[in-house]
Amino acid sequence: MSRTGRFALGGLLVLALGLLAIYVLGQLQPYEKTLKLGPAPEVDADPYLAAEYFLRERQIAVSRADGLAVLRQLPAPGQTLMLLSSREDMTPRQARQVLEWTAKGGHLVFVAESLWDEEQGKSDDLLLDSLGIQQHLTEDLDEAADGDEDSSTSEADEQADADADSATDSDAAEPAEAAGDNEDELGEAVAAQVEAEDDDRYPELTKLYLENEQAPAYVDFDTDFHLYDAKNRAHAWANSGAATHMLQLYHGDGLVTVLTDAWLWQNDSIDAYDNAWLLWYLSQDSSVTLLYSKVRDSLLSQLFEHYPAALTALALLIVLLLWHAGLRHGPLQSPPSHARRQLEEHLRGSADFLLRRTSQQHLLHSLQRDIQRRARHRHPGFERLAVADQWQVLGRLTRIPTSAISQAMRPAPAHKLSAADFTRQVANLQTLRNAL
Repeated sequence: MSRTGRFALGGLLVLALGLLAIYVLGQLQPYEKTLKLGPAPEVDADPYLAAEYFLRERQIAVSRADGLAVLRQLPAPGQTLMLLSSREDMTPRQARQVLEWTAKGGHLVFVAESLWDEEQGKSDDLLLDSLGIQQHLTEDLDEAADGDEDSSTSEADEQADADADSATDSDAAEPAEAAGDNEDELGEAVAAQVEAEDDDRYPELTKLYLENEQAPAYVDFDTDFHLYDAKNRAHAWANSGAATHMLQLYHGDGLVTVLTDAWLWQNDSIDAYDNAWLLWYLSQDSSVTLLYSKVRDSLLSQLFEHYPAALTALALLIVLLLWHAGLRHGPLQSPPSHARRQLEEHLRGSADFLLRRTSQQHLLHSLQRDIQRRARHRHPGFERLAVADQWQVLGRLTRIPTSAISQAMRPAPAHKLSAADFTRQVANLQTLRNAL
């Protein structure tokens, strides 16, 4: 193919590729897609992370604690301690420590965890019992209120029947005037009811009234529970349409705030209604210590979840190692026969027995007495000589240096000798005895 033909073919190929690219680009349509990755791992691991950031934005110092040991170095004045974790394992001593810390000027905020037991006269919450506060179910209050209302209604009906029987004919003489009075009273009642309905627009929410405020704060407490101040110590409270969900009372120089729940301050609820405002209101003008713990999976459960193959291989390896260690190498060795025992074995066994049952000092002293007994036979009057003279006599009888004899015949030390020193001392005594 000539050069012109190749050039033309290349140009056509480039033109075809360009047209194809234009067609493909014309078919493409850009679009946007949002991928929801869910909360960050930090948010997932910390249910009160948003509450911490909110308080820090309000210039409030916030710290976290893992246990009540923080009370040892936590000053009470100017501090707010929020017990948001479970207190099932709290001991009476820990409850006393918390209340003593509060009485020194601290602000204690905690969640009521147990219902009041009428039969036992207590609950399982040590802090509630110590402060004289009871927690009940709201439905129990409704049942009690219905019973009281029925009894009062029946009494009112009986009184109305008695009034109707005792009515005189003069009462019916002025029907127009009575009807006018009834209409006025009915209008006032309807107006009062409408005004009450306008004021209580959110009966399912808890309302907190403050001085110099036109409207209350609305907080999303759980309305299934009710707090009752049995000792009438509370000076402030917050109620919903059916129950009380927050109580405040003084304790010593400090302040105690009891809540029915703290879920309203978790990450997914703190931005609703005035939940965040209530957290700021309870924490203002103080430093805050949050004490809560999230139930975490154990290390073993996490290993089983993320590394099942590695754990299976490790288990198989351990089984193989145990199987290998349990294998016998060669035939079983039969127990030795008693008939083949020799005198040396008996002597060695006897020596081991004596060494275990008696001390080293006793054995050395026995050898020294044997040497002195033999020396008395060889040299009459040996026992009446001085110690130095006895060593010289033994030297003449055995031809062993006096220094070695003095070393061997010295009293045994009180402390236990090492195996080498004990063996050397016994060997010296036996040499001296054999030489006699």
